[in-house]
Amino acid sequence: MKKILSFFILLNLILPIYAKTYEGSVSEKGLRSNRIIDKATGQGIGGAKITLPKENYSTKTNKDGYFELDTAIDGTSILSVQKDKYKPFSMTVTQKTFDTPIEVSIEKSNAHDISIDANMYHLGDGSFSENSANAGEFQSNAVGPFYTKRFNLKHLNLSSPIYLVIGSIIGIDTIMARSMGQNLRPNAYASPPEVYFNGNKVSEIQINGDGQKIKLPRNLVKRGVNEVTIKTGRNLSQRAYIDYDDIEFMNLSIEN
Repeated sequence: MKKILSFFILLNLILPIYAKTYEGSVSEKGLRSNRIIDKATGQGIGGAKITLPKENYSTKTNKDGYFELDTAIDGTSILSVQKDKYKPFSMTVTQKTFDTPIEVSIEKSNAHDISIDANMYHLGDGSFSENSANAGEFQSNAVGPFYTKRFNLKHLNLSSPIYLVIGSIIGIDTIMARSMGQNLRPNAYASPPEVYFNGNKVSEIQINGDGQKIKLPRNLVKRGVNEVTIKTGRNLSQRAYIDYDDIEFMNLSIEN
């Protein structure tokens, strides 16, 4: 699995269905069932919440961290793992991902980390091609061309880097996404989604993927109320009217 550094974003690409190893946090172990473990200790984590928003499905791990998925996965989906005192985790999965049981390691959060929003959001105008990147995952209605959320940062370690993390994002139809085979629209492409922090543009997102990190300039981060905005791109091949690119994202957080 390749890593790409683009516009100050360090990200993991959407995993191909034939992947045997999930770099960093997930690896196939041949266990008797799927498991969530602590990254530092290797111990199972009980009571972790596993969700597949597309399938409207959720479950929890048992006391030893094991869980079963009693639902079929249609196409590509986003799987989310949440547990108190741990950093939120998302990954894109298919039914083949679970042909062999998987083990997912998650990290404990520290006093400076914060979960901004764990929900899934659909940006755009609700008009998209079936060949759009990951269009099969779109389930929720579009909330419009942008998302804004205010949140409080009471404790910051200004001597350490501060990152805005997007757990998972799908549906991006940029030229780069198309060149990587993430959509099948040969004659259409969109401008990249833009990310703003406290009114300042801090990044553009060129491709779909999981665990995208955006390093925030320290002079933009406030001790107190901050604001993040994500604006979807526009279909640049459509000139008769404004056609917003439909995307979905899940799990926004701050790592410090």
